[in-house]
Amino acid sequence: MVEIQDDSGPERARLLELAQASRASLASLSAMLGRNPSYLQQFVRKGSPRRLEERDRQRLAEFFGVSEGELGAPARVSRRTAAEEFLAVLRLPLDASAGPGAVGTEEISFDSFRFSRRWLREMGLEGADLSAIRVEGDSMEPVLRSGDEIFVDRNKRAGEGIHVVRIGDALHVKQVQASAPDRIKLVSANDAYPPIELAREEVEIIGRVVWKGGRI
Repeated sequence: MVEIQDDSGPERARLLELAQASRASLASLSAMLGRNPSYLQQFVRKGSPRRLEERDRQRLAEFFGVSEGELGAPARVSRRTAAEEFLAVLRLPLDASAGPGAVGTEEISFDSFRFSRRWLREMGLEGADLSAIRVEGDSMEPVLRSGDEIFVDRNKRAGEGIHVVRIGDALHVKQVQASAPDRIKLVSANDAYPPIELAREEVEIIGRVVWKGGRI
């Protein structure tokens, strides 16, 4: 058990509490910061350094999903809450099919991703109306693979690009291209799947795919 010296600040006790709750050792957290294994142990037990460097504090706050104020940030930083620093992107149980078409279910989130607002700004996604759904099928390979998680921006329903669309009750993820007037062409990245051309009123564009993530 790690003992904390009596004159330590509350941020040291809070760091130890967060580490224990996440089952992360102080040595592994030190390694995550690029420090020697005893760095955070000395900070907690001996108060050395007296304060965490800003870079280290930011990284730990992002890892634990808390505000920097809980880890000893000055007042000008600690006024930012975790809710202000992070945005939850809801995961919906809707598989956007890159294949024959997946039947959509009720859009009630079952999980979420948490991303720092700074990262979203860097990715050009600040202000986007994002939902996360999973890709099923191989018609968009190699661009999107089955099992990939994609972010769909519901604010972007116009123009060309990769979109999630609804045809009847089925969801698809396809490259959307303009065709003849009032016609839309849905194109797969995989050449084994021929393009589909439909009347505009037959297709509901849910939103544009703006980010993807998946296993290597």
